[in-house]
Amino acid sequence: MMQPLPLNRAFTLLEPGPVTWVATRSAQDGRANVMTITWTMVRDFEGGFVIATGPWNHSWRALTETRACVIAIPGADLIDTVIGVGMTTGAETDKFARFGLTALPAETVAAPLIGEALANVECRVEEVIEPHGLVLLRAEAAWTNPDRAERRTLHAVGDGTFVTDGDRLDRHEAMAA
Repeated sequence: MMQPLPLNRAFTLLEPGPVTWVATRSAQDGRANVMTITWTMVRDFEGGFVIATGPWNHSWRALTETRACVIAIPGADLIDTVIGVGMTTGAETDKFARFGLTALPAETVAAPLIGEALANVECRVEEVIEPHGLVLLRAEAAWTNPDRAERRTLHAVGDGTFVTDGDRLDRHEAMAA
């Protein structure tokens, strides 16, 4: 039998994708920063993405002024680092130093790649929809790290709990046209 769920909990049923880090570099002082984002989605098959954030986040200014960032995808083994990055403000802390993250040079944007990530995607900001805190991004380069032993990604349920992705179910042949 179905049970009612409060509407303010409905979002926990539809998590949009893996937890990501978004790296930026300040236009003012050149400092790199990283934030944890749990609302990231794909919007097309050509490298279009959307992240949800807003002016309350320290990275917002760098993101909207430089109009560039790197989406980095951490593995499940980095859950404590993911939470630490998300619970710390870059206004007061060098998160790369504090959490032992390696900033690597990107090819097309000033924001750094994150060496510990499973993958990094260099992006340009196409549009900011401020009333909703949506940032539409376009990928310019993508990188994977095949040397990472942990390949599972984290997914935030939205109430302080996380799940990881599981076994891959290959149905490629059934879907090839």
